[in-house]
Formats: sequence, C-alpha cells, structure tokens
Amino acid sequence: MLSTLRNPTFRHLFAAQIVALLGTGLATVALGLLAWQLAGNRAGAVLGTALAIKMVAYVTLAPVAAALAERLPRQAFLVGLDVIRALVIAGLPFVTEVWQVYVLIFLLQAASAGFTPAFQAVIPDVLPKEDDYTNALSLLRLAEDLEQLASPMIAAALLTVISFPVLFAGTVAGFLGSALLVVTARLPARAMGEPGHFWADVTKGVRIYHRTPRLRGLLMMEAAVAAAGAMVYVNTVVLVKARLGLHEESLAIAFAGFGAGSMLAAFLLPRLLRLMADRSGMIGGAAIMVAGVALVPLVGSLATLVALWAVIGFGFSLTQTPIGRIINRSARVEDRGAVFAAQFALSHACWLVTYPLAGWVGASFGLATAALVLAVIGALALMTVLALWPAHDPEVLKHDHPDLPHDHPHLQEHGPGKGHAHVFVIDSLHPRWPGAA
Repeated sequence: MLSTLRNPTFRHLFAAQIVALLGTGLATVALGLLAWQLAGNRAGAVLGTALAIKMVAYVTLAPVAAALAERLPRQAFLVGLDVIRALVIAGLPFVTEVWQVYVLIFLLQAASAGFTPAFQAVIPDVLPKEDDYTNALSLLRLAEDLEQLASPMIAAALLTVISFPVLFAGTVAGFLGSALLVVTARLPARAMGEPGHFWADVTKGVRIYHRTPRLRGLLMMEAAVAAAGAMVYVNTVVLVKARLGLHEESLAIAFAGFGAGSMLAAFLLPRLLRLMADRSGMIGGAAIMVAGVALVPLVGSLATLVALWAVIGFGFSLTQTPIGRIINRSARVEDRGAVFAAQFALSHACWLVTYPLAGWVGASFGLATAALVLAVIGALALMTVLALWPAHDPEVLKHDHPDLPHDHPHLQEHGPGKGHAHVFVIDSLHPRWPGAA
C-alpha cells in the first residue's frame, strides 16, 4: 500500500489531505467550545443547526462547484478553495453572535463542497493503474480514520496550555499548508470535454448517475450506510451517558472502536478487492453495518459497545472505500469531476435525512426503536441495491447507434453496423443504458 507514496504528486496530495484533516479536527473541537461560549446550554442546538447547514451546502452546491471547476485550472481552483477555507476559519474567533457562526459555516462548507469532489477526481488521473488507485483510496480512508482519533487528543493536549480560539489558528495553518502542498504538486492537465451550457454542466453528473444502473444502486447503498452510520454518529453519546451511565472518556473509547474497525478494513481492502468484486464487498459491508445496528438494543457494557462499533466501522470502510473505483468505471475521464460531485451531493442528501431521523426517533421513542427503524431502512435500501445493480455488470456492452450516419467517427473507431461493443458509459453519444426502457 505504501508503495503508492513513491509517486511524488500523490505524495504531495496525500500530505495536503493529512494537514487539512488535522486542521479540520481542531476546528471541530474549537467550534463546540465556541458554541458553548455563545449559547451555553443551547450549544447542542447551535451545533445541530451548523451540521444541517453543512449538509445543505454539500447537497446544493457541489454540482455547481463542479461545473465551475470544469472552467478553471484545477490547481488554481483547489488552492483558491483552500485559501477561502483558511480565511473563513480565521474569522470564527471574532464572532459575537450565533448567526455569524451560521454564515461562516455556510461559506466554509460551500468551499469544501467544491474542494472535496475536485480533489477526489484528481487522484485517478495521478494514479491511472487500478491497483495503485485502490491503494490510494485505502490510504486516504486510513488518514480520515486516524484524524478522528488523533485530532481530539491533539486538541485536548493543546487546551492544557492555550485557550480554545487558538485552535482555529491550527486549522488556518492546516488549510494554508494544504494549499502550499497542492501548489507544489505537478497535477496532470484536465481532460477537456465538449463545451456546454453552464446549467447542463451543473446537472451532468446527476444525469449520468441517474442513467447508470450501478450508480443508482450505489445511491441506495449510500442510503443504507447513512441509516446505519447515523445511529453511530448521533446516538453514541446517548448510549454511553444515558444507557451505560459512563463518563466522557468512554465516549472517545467508543468512537475509537468504530475508527479501529474502519482502519482495519481499509488496510485489508487492497487484498480483498483482488478476491472479490467491488459490488460484493460493498454489499457485504453495508449488510454488516445494518446487522450491527439491529443488535444495538443488546448492548449492555462498554466492551460490547466498542466491539459492535468496531464491526460497524469495518463495514463502513468496506462500503465507502471502493466508491472511487465505481465512479471511474462509470464515467469518461472528462466527466469524473461532475460524477464525483453528484456522488458527494447525493450521498450527503441521505445523511441529511438520517441524521435528524436518528436523533428524533431516539429522543422520542428510545434507542431500541431508533435502532430498529434505522436497521429496517437500511435493509430496505440494501434490497433495492440488489434490484438496481445487476450482479453481472460488465464494463464492455454491446449496443448500436441507429441514429448515427455510417461515416460517423464513433462508428469508424468501433465498427459500423449494429451491435458493436466497447466500454460503455453515459455521454452525449450514449444517453441511455443498453436495454433501458
């Protein structure tokens, strides 16, 4: 896996991701303390609203940002968004009203909605070999999991010698460090597609997503993951404090179990994906998550909670890490950015539904009911995946073009007449999947 770091461009991008993640982790801690300073006992409501704003920004702005990215140099685009994120974070220590937090959080997440899909779309261009790309996906997954473990500990250590607003300076340094590393990376040139209207480019990724069976299945997979994952992210604190009656440090231990399971799966995935298809591994991972959530009512100790969260974390990484491989085989190189943005927006739309659902059902009817409801939603979503994403899913498909003249360059390249075959993706010449009604 580490051999991928021999590629100097990926090494710079990976380092940029690490420093940005560490900075983001510090900001998460500092934002919670800022919310407490501004709102006291209403800090939870402030953070909940901020999370909703984050998801709305992701869902609505990611496709728009992708269309803008197609019109701008990719390096300047990424660096500019990092600088914007640094400037926004630099303003947070100076806010005096809750509404100011909401405005800055929206601006921050708007920049992230552009940065993340564009960053994801660069990696397969840097590492075109599938094994190298798979290793890179696993490394990036490991980095995210390590950040969730390391950032709170770093923040706790820093808070023994500094006040919490200084943590925002660490976040600013992280984003500026990310920008510097992207500047020094030699990014490959963007593959240019045919020029189109801006609104058509905004909706392009979603249109490709909707017309590709494996991507429709992937969206329902994301719904299953969001249903199970929301139980972990929203209700772990309730499980630890209310059901088990434990202290704050036990909350960190529970989340560490989830992170450890996810890291183990990310470490094993490059080997596992040589033995099984992406679809099988991802369905298995989502099934593990859903089954794990169904067992939540049986949790009676911290040890069982940590073990169960580790199992769910394993399923989470098994499901999420291969997504880039699915998108790569479902879009032209020049359309990857749009499809990554569609994936980013649509997956966060699932979380936008399941986050409040997990909290509301848990608060109103109890954790056992919340676990049952979310497990049922996850199971139904998985059954839909099986219907939408065929088990036999070849990349090369036989099809014809009755509307093209015989001398069209596409027919000259792949063969005239009916029934030629090549790697099939949705584009202007192939607006519908073969066999689709």
